[in-house]
Amino acid sequence: MSEHTLAVSDSSFEADVLKASGLVLVDFWAEWCGPCKMIGPALEEIGRDLKGKVTVAKVNIDENPVTPNTYGVRSIPTLMLVRDGKVVDTKVGALPKSQLRAWVESAA
Repeated sequence: MSEHTLAVSDSSFEADVLKASGLVLVDFWAEWCGPCKMIGPALEEIGRDLKGKVTVAKVNIDENPVTPNTYGVRSIPTLMLVRDGKVVDTKVGALPKSQLRAWVESAA
């Protein structure tokens, strides 16, 4: 994680994501996931460039199995946009940075 992304756990998910003000991009990922590593730098840039508009939250599914199970995450990376405690959109799989950014900005 960096200053532009927030590590979120099962125990902090409600406070960090569901009760957060504004838009939260949740990245369900794992250390062993190649596509997850591919989109990592793009998510860092989105977190930096859209600071104040969107929070980029990362949930490691190996360390935090409850939250992915609750949200039906079956493959990774799974990206969810959450606003006011509700999932407003979901994408599964690695997307190019331009598509990721356009997707996030369309909801911001």
